[in-house]
Amino acid sequence: MMPTLAFSHSLRPTRTAPVLRSLALALCCAGLLSACSVAPVYQVPSTPAPASFKEAGALWQSAQPNDAVDRGDWWTLFADEQLNQLAARVQVDNQNIAAAAAAVQQAQAALRVEQAGLLPTVNGTLGQTRQGGGQSSGNGSASLGISAAWDADLWGRLRESVSAAQSSAQASEADLAAARLSAVGSLVQNYFRLREADAEMQILQQSIEGYQRSLQIAQNRYDVGVEARTAVLQAQTTLTNTQASVESLRQSRQTYEHAIAVLTGQAPAQFDLPPAAWNVTVPEVPAVVPSTLLERRSDIAAAERAVAAANAQIGVAQAAYYPSLSLSGSLSRSGSNLGNLFSASGLLWSLGASLSQSIFNAGATTAQVDSARAAHAARTASYRQSVLAAFQAVEDVLSNVAALNAQKPLLQQSLDSAEKVEQQMLNRYKEGQVPYTDVVTAQATALSARRSLIQLQLNQQLAAAQLIQELGGGWHADWMNPGT
Repeated sequence: MMPTLAFSHSLRPTRTAPVLRSLALALCCAGLLSACSVAPVYQVPSTPAPASFKEAGALWQSAQPNDAVDRGDWWTLFADEQLNQLAARVQVDNQNIAAAAAAVQQAQAALRVEQAGLLPTVNGTLGQTRQGGGQSSGNGSASLGISAAWDADLWGRLRESVSAAQSSAQASEADLAAARLSAVGSLVQNYFRLREADAEMQILQQSIEGYQRSLQIAQNRYDVGVEARTAVLQAQTTLTNTQASVESLRQSRQTYEHAIAVLTGQAPAQFDLPPAAWNVTVPEVPAVVPSTLLERRSDIAAAERAVAAANAQIGVAQAAYYPSLSLSGSLSRSGSNLGNLFSASGLLWSLGASLSQSIFNAGATTAQVDSARAAHAARTASYRQSVLAAFQAVEDVLSNVAALNAQKPLLQQSLDSAEKVEQQMLNRYKEGQVPYTDVVTAQATALSARRSLIQLQLNQQLAAAQLIQELGGGWHADWMNPGT
């Protein structure tokens, strides 16, 4: 049951100004009562804070979340003009970004709806009726009125609803930033894989030309009777296997090209990215990575805002324990028709207040509060898990970067040695000093070393791009050294 206390009054005074002043005074007095909130005081949940990255040895600095810092065009660190143009197109035409932007607009509209609930609602009416029957000429009436109503936010229910909607809107903005970062990150990954495929196919094509010469040499030696048929077959096998590898790479390149087309908002049939030189630029990882970079991650910002929204919903639920106050007022004039409406002497006004409180609802209010608290606990756990996952992701990438940097000189040395052996074996074969099997082995080893080095260079670029994403979208010297 909901007890209600209400009062109203209607008169026909000769002046309307005192009535309007009374209505305004009543609304102002109720506004003074709206100063309480029963929501818990919000605090950002505590999270683990290691002193440094394990895999980088970077000392952390005390910092606050700074997701609003402009990340800049981080992809330009790779110094590839074609990539820059594609990234600019992704920003405009990617449909995942467009959907996230629409979600931001929806959340902002929902916030304005909640904010409107803090203010009175005012309605106006204007009408005329006419009735009659039989021989009667009929009679009519006209009315003009204005009414206002307002729910006084005594316990902060409406304000906490606004706070929850505002936090949700901020979370949607962080989701938009994450969508942009993800879309451009996917572009960078696919673009580098495509360019690596171009470079690898070029190396394979060069190897094919060499294998064709080797096949001709084996065929010539066989024709003059100084080589067995086996050498020709081995040379043919090496050649065709390499040609098959080119076709496999071409198919992979097409897949990457299709992915880039969709990321830029185009159908694959409408998009073409011709082969071009691969710019193997790898941005240098900063020696010091302060905590401010990790705290700029959009997913962490969105998770924290979700906790804030859940905290506000606790206040909304708890406000149901307390009475609610509604104020209303109206002013109207009536007459026989619209023509004499304003000349008529009839004026009606009313003021009303309604106080209601739930007496018994079988524990529904308590259940709603418990549900809101549980939702807050779940959001808090999700936020902490997001932070832990961010730590793990950065540590994994830093470890990967260090391993790739250590592997590069070793693979380069291996390639140098393999190419020398390949040339020596081919020269000795021409002189009849070694069987063709040794040439095949040396060629396979050298080709594998070439491809391994190219793939490592790709992995270095991919790791650098991933690290930039895990750190929230880039780094700059002034962020790493605030005192400079």
